[in-house]
Amino acid sequence: MEKIIFFALVIPIIGFVLYLGATAIMKGFSAKEANRSEKDETTLQDDFDKELLSNELNKLNELLQSGVLTQEEFQKAKDKILNS
Repeated sequence: MEKIIFFALVIPIIGFVLYLGATAIMKGFSAKEANRSEKDETTLQDDFDKELLSNELNKLNELLQSGVLTQEEFQKAKDKILNS
């Protein structure tokens, strides 16, 4: 009789603990996936910004090489782009 009472109490408790553990694990996976999505978006934006910056610097360099800009004007424009 004692065994039946013991198992009648223990089995639901073990089931509840397993349920809580599975719920916590699933929330962890969801949070990790959300962080990964945010990181991917941030990485894409950073790559886009770097590409724009690189293009602007290349244009400035072409203007310097063609003689449209002086070295001083080039340096000022480059500093402005890099510090913005």
